[in-house]
Amino acid sequence: MWLNQLKIAIIEKNINNLDKLLDDIPTLSDAAEIEEAIYLLREASELVYTLQDKTKSSMTQIKKNIDFLNSATANQTSKFDIIS
Repeated sequence: MWLNQLKIAIIEKNINNLDKLLDDIPTLSDAAEIEEAIYLLREASELVYTLQDKTKSSMTQIKKNIDFLNSATANQTSKFDIIS
């Protein structure tokens, strides 16, 4: 049951379910189940790192966009400027 839920969470890329499943890892006794669990946990780890990299690149792009928008706006002064 746990292995099936883990497979579904990986396929759906559902980080919340992965987190819950990793908090409650059952004790597996069958060698085939242990091997499958190891493979699935590697896949889950790869998924998390991939999503982390995507998030990092998205945040970098957002920061660049914000910096560009801030540089494109005119500086506003709050004082009454009679010199310029």
